[in-house]
Amino acid sequence: MAKPEITRREFIKGLAAGAASLATLGILQSCEYSLQDSKTNPGIGGGGAAAPQASSGLTFTPGTYEATARGIGSDVKVTMTFDEKSITDVQIDVSGETPDIGGKIGDQMAQAILQAQSADVDAVSGATITSDAIKAAAADCISQASGTTVTLGGDSASGSSDWLGEAPEIAESDITETLDTEVLVVGCGTGGWITTMTAAEEGAKVLVLEKRETPTNIRHDIGAIGSKRQLESIAADPKYAIDKMEALQDIVRYGGGYVDSDLIKVWENESAELVDWLTDILERDGYFAMRHEAGVGNINDPGRDKAYATGHSPETLPGAPEGMETDVYFRQYCDSMGVEFRCNTALVKLEQDGNGKVTGAIAQDQTDNHYIRVNASKGVIMCAGGYASNTDMMQALQPMTLSMKINLPAGSTCDGSGIKAMLWAGAALDPTHASMMFNRACCLPTETAGYKTNGKMFWFGEQPFLKVNLNGKRFCNESGPYEFMLHSMYMQPNHTYCDIFDSNAKAYAEQFDEVGCCRLFPFDNGAPSNRDFDSVWDQITGQFVDEGYVIKADTIEDLAKGMNIPADNLVAAVDRYNELCAKGVDEDYGKELHRMTPVTQAPYYGVRVGAWHLTTLNGCRINTDMQVIREDGSVIEGLWATGDCTGGFFAQTYPNLFTGLACGRTMTFGRHAAKIVAHL
Repeated sequence: MAKPEITRREFIKGLAAGAASLATLGILQSCEYSLQDSKTNPGIGGGGAAAPQASSGLTFTPGTYEATARGIGSDVKVTMTFDEKSITDVQIDVSGETPDIGGKIGDQMAQAILQAQSADVDAVSGATITSDAIKAAAADCISQASGTTVTLGGDSASGSSDWLGEAPEIAESDITETLDTEVLVVGCGTGGWITTMTAAEEGAKVLVLEKRETPTNIRHDIGAIGSKRQLESIAADPKYAIDKMEALQDIVRYGGGYVDSDLIKVWENESAELVDWLTDILERDGYFAMRHEAGVGNINDPGRDKAYATGHSPETLPGAPEGMETDVYFRQYCDSMGVEFRCNTALVKLEQDGNGKVTGAIAQDQTDNHYIRVNASKGVIMCAGGYASNTDMMQALQPMTLSMKINLPAGSTCDGSGIKAMLWAGAALDPTHASMMFNRACCLPTETAGYKTNGKMFWFGEQPFLKVNLNGKRFCNESGPYEFMLHSMYMQPNHTYCDIFDSNAKAYAEQFDEVGCCRLFPFDNGAPSNRDFDSVWDQITGQFVDEGYVIKADTIEDLAKGMNIPADNLVAAVDRYNELCAKGVDEDYGKELHRMTPVTQAPYYGVRVGAWHLTTLNGCRINTDMQVIREDGSVIEGLWATGDCTGGFFAQTYPNLFTGLACGRTMTFGRHAAKIVAHL
């Protein structure tokens, strides 16, 4: 009997309690995919694997065969050796893939293919793109050796109930190490650093579990209201002032009401203290400066959506030692306070006493695979990230995002392990999805968006130039929050659109007066932008044109031909757009005048664009003290959380015109939780 598929809505109703467990359950990690070794999963690799069985009816010409297929960041190479009746050896080169994701699965996939005597094996959770490339190359090798075309069946993103599974059972005899601490922090990135430093400053004994070899850096663009740097900008120009009630209402509107307004108020009221505290730490030795990104767009020609100057970014100064980044600096600070880090150590599950209180966790050392019990006398704070790299979770909880995204090496590697651990402990899940997406990914003119399409980072994508669908027709107001553009794109053929611009792009981009991370020129107060125009333009007109991602043409007709879209429609769309630009009013979609820039100066440029999916933003529900809560609102004692593994703050659309809102939320909530837990 087939397993029932469980959707997000059914899960929220409680039907997931009966879901079947994973057929092969990976070791949970704080923020990535999971790998099993042969000790815990006989049948996949190592001494536990059974002898290979003959492939289904195929015979082979003995020898060694090679094939490659495109992974997420490189060509994956598979080398297979055959005798007359079986595959005898599999070697996989994934050295060009993301080190902490696809770059770690070669041996596991090789053993799986050898064991199954087939390329049609399960993908590794969180590394689906690399897995699919390996399988495609392996099928090619089998085809070469057998003289028969071998195809792969099924879709690795099944969306089945297996995304959750059941909490793993670890025998007491397998737990060979015990650690005692007061505060356990799971995951060390944007939220983990702030949580750890705060708890240590408050006098607590802190232990950090991090699955990577080293903790990750914090993200820049930290959103806050009322910081000292922001107040300086407001004193120079009152247009940067922010009304908290207006901001609250706008964030609620972005989420369609599926948010906890009281959580938003915690960020509004405590984010300034967070940024000021962090500024003092970063600037004490003169290695960094905190810059307020003073930009709200053209207030004399306002558009549909308001921008808020909430962003703050640390800038490394010229006098800093070589290699000095914020994570290096934070680690030195934590070491000075006696914080213990256990890297290469993955969360397996949370532990609870008879009353449901979280008392610590079981983890696994990834160097030798022994299990560790961590007792946390004050509490556990989860900073474990979202689930962007877990294709099964994505397919079950927000499949529309998978159909919009183009795969890039950059982005979250979190696999939802922390969310699953909290759900097993009784946590409630957000009722709807949220993600942070940017129209900053491009694909070839022969391709369309979708999670199996690999592409390039196209930083230029958020500039509000003319955009048309694959039928060559304009379809929306190109100006506004990045996800508005992408959600409008979802309603178009193949969830893909084309960016059309001309050789006047530099003057137009400056005229757009963009805010946040897509700005390509210094802010009005001198703060640097994340990328500068010239470097972006050089990449577009050089590398991307040469590689065929960006089409360059002297006529609109030739541009349409290169883009594989109807020439008549594109010519008509450009003519109409230029007519509206000359009129000085967008009669079709209402874009503001200073962003109505004509397409008149050859050569012309075009590129197919989809979503860069940075991270998911829906997770387990928390209260205003960052305690994880159940469906009935009751608290799971001993458990706190912050960041992308939590819910209640975002829904439906990320409000990116509040620059740095997600990072500011994560840091503010981590600091809030740490202060509480440290003093229990």
